[in-house]
Amino acid sequence: MILFPAIDMKDGKAVRLLRGEMDTATVFNEDPAAQAVAFAEQGFQWLHLVDLNGAFEGRPVNAAAVEAVVAAVDLPVQLGGGIRDLATIERWLELGVRRVILGTVAVKNPDLVREACRRFPGRVVLGIDARGGRVAVEGWAEVSEITADDLARRFEDAGAAAIVYTDIDRDGALQGANVSATLALAEAIATPVIASGGVASLDDIAAFLSIADSGIEGVISGRALYDGRLDPASALALLAA
Repeated sequence: MILFPAIDMKDGKAVRLLRGEMDTATVFNEDPAAQAVAFAEQGFQWLHLVDLNGAFEGRPVNAAAVEAVVAAVDLPVQLGGGIRDLATIERWLELGVRRVILGTVAVKNPDLVREACRRFPGRVVLGIDARGGRVAVEGWAEVSEITADDLARRFEDAGAAAIVYTDIDRDGALQGANVSATLALAEAIATPVIASGGVASLDDIAAFLSIADSGIEGVISGRALYDGRLDPASALALLAA
């Protein structure tokens, strides 16, 4: 199971939000590339990047910061936020992003997601962000009527490399991850699931590790890594063991 450290970018800086609200941003590093180097030196094997401004505006906004991260480290990177067309997908993959995460377009343009999975096998991840069980889009500003499970099932035959499942109500709140909802989703589909939202301690890591055989590919953690609640060395050692 992989532990993905998150670098969420707002206005060119590495920040964390509380439950997806942009006005709650806390800046943890002025330089996302420097943060990426720090995570690489700590022993992480992947990076999870999000262009927060892009998620709201529907186009890449923190492109310079993303490119700087990709240039600064040799780690594979998965990127989400503001990726709404095939040209943007292709551009990011050509620039060195290993996997792109498609969220809003999964609801608003599902055919694009299917085409992307077909054209770029193994390099497209489906992002499902849920508030109260319902899928949220446009930077979590809109909540649809589609449930997370229903959306995941719609793309079971599309060939997505994985699904990042985020419980928005837990995100950045340091209240623990929603293990039961993540497990239910993983058991309902064959596509690997990456858990996100509220991962705040070794107990959360251990909880997901105990159900990894159900299809949990990894977990994403952000604020807990930045403020020291989750020790990188201890977390990585737990996964290695």
